Amino acid sequence: MIAVTRVSKTYESLGGPVSVLRDLDLRVAAGEAVAIVGPSGSGKTTLLNLLGALDQPTSGAIAIDGVTLGTLDAAGAARFRNRAIGFIFQLHYLLPQCSVIENVLVPRLAGGWTEDVRTTRQRAEALLEQVGLRDRMTHLPWQLSGGEQLRAAIARALINEPKLILADEPTGSLDPATGERIADLLLRTQAGTRAALVVVTHNPALAQRMAKTYRFEAGRLVG
Repeated sequence: MIAVTRVSKTYESLGGPVSVLRDLDLRVAAGEAVAIVGPSGSGKTTLLNLLGALDQPTSGAIAIDGVTLGTLDAAGAARFRNRAIGFIFQLHYLLPQCSVIENVLVPRLAGGWTEDVRTTRQRAEALLEQVGLRDRMTHLPWQLSGGEQLRAAIARALINEPKLILADEPTGSLDPATGERIADLLLRTQAGTRAALVVVTHNPALAQRMAKTYRFEAGRLVG
């Protein structure tokens, strides 16, 4: 599902080039759940952005489900993200003016989907039931707890039935008990869809739940 080959990423700064990733390699199979750990500034979020086609490597190649991301123009990358990737951001980015179910349905507004509205709505309702928010569908984000907002974000990430789920510190702002429930939910939904799951985390307990864990060392991943 994921093939990262000799990828490097360098950023320009006033003090000169800053190398974040150095000839990095990574392979993740369909249906596999992996964690990526490392100190702040080691490159975890940079790698997640590259996998999500939100940024481009300085050198090397990334292929997701057989598609080489470097061959896509801006419109093609946006379409690919919408169709193949589900993002779970640390800050959730729920639209404050939209209800929970409207937030879940937002990804369907792009990408040229032809599915009828009723079918899409039914899937959104089913996802919200799976994440325990059936009775919160008409609530606004500010009316939810932090854990409930995260569960809404997970449902939103799954609405397009992605082949790859990318999660950036999904339990970073949660207490241990809620974090454990979110880990259960992530792994259960990922197993049910057979999507690949890549989790960036500082949480050792969450990392241990994944099938594999990689850590950053000097810009490379060590398994």
